[in-house]
Amino acid sequence: MAFPYPSYVAVGDSFTEGVGDETPDGGVRGWADLVALGLALASPEPVSYANLAIRGRLLAPIVGDQLDAGIALAPRLLSLNGGGNDIMRPRVSIAAITDQLVGAVERAAQSGTHVLLVSGANPTRHLPLGRFIESRGNEFARGIRARLPLANTTFVDNWADDELAQLKYWSRDKLHLGPLGHERVAGNVLAALGVEVPGATGAVGMQHEQRTSEYWREYVLPWIGRRLTGRSSGDNRAPKIATLQPVELPER
Repeated sequence: MAFPYPSYVAVGDSFTEGVGDETPDGGVRGWADLVALGLALASPEPVSYANLAIRGRLLAPIVGDQLDAGIALAPRLLSLNGGGNDIMRPRVSIAAITDQLVGAVERAAQSGTHVLLVSGANPTRHLPLGRFIESRGNEFARGIRARLPLANTTFVDNWADDELAQLKYWSRDKLHLGPLGHERVAGNVLAALGVEVPGATGAVGMQHEQRTSEYWREYVLPWIGRRLTGRSSGDNRAPKIATLQPVELPER
């Protein structure tokens, strides 16, 4: 029987791009890259992978041009995540973004690809205004779960993974997963697909010792400034892997 996922495309925002899991060359890795590696390790044939996710993206451009580009690559597997940036905006209709995301999943599934609907992890335990954001996130998660199951779709519910709420899984900014968090999400995804999880890379939890004033100056205030001026951390950024490329296997 042929391996079911010889090609994989990921679309989304910073969560899927891999922000928080930085590499020595200044790039980012992340859970989607690890899923691609897991697929390649499990497959007897080469696996190709593209990552179109861009940090800071709201749901509308993710399920618009970005998803269109992903479907056009005709992958056998496509992961979709979005809405996390929307729920942190001052005003948002949770019902509207739920409908938008579910509609995008259905459109992708109708193209013939198997869809991975991947929810983000819950960062709110350690964030300013965390309870307010968590309330919105819980409403969004309930809305998605109420629409399941969806045809030709595997749902991976990282928002409900209580283990991921621990600070050790998060990066220094406490908003993005760190290396250990991205590894856990990759494990959740591969387990949902029934693919054997590759060995851990030796990532360790981050140590967060900065003072509250430093945290606000370094992360919170710049974030607020971008929101007030309509800017995004992903402005003028291109996808890190815009076309399907062979996944390189580690040397044995």
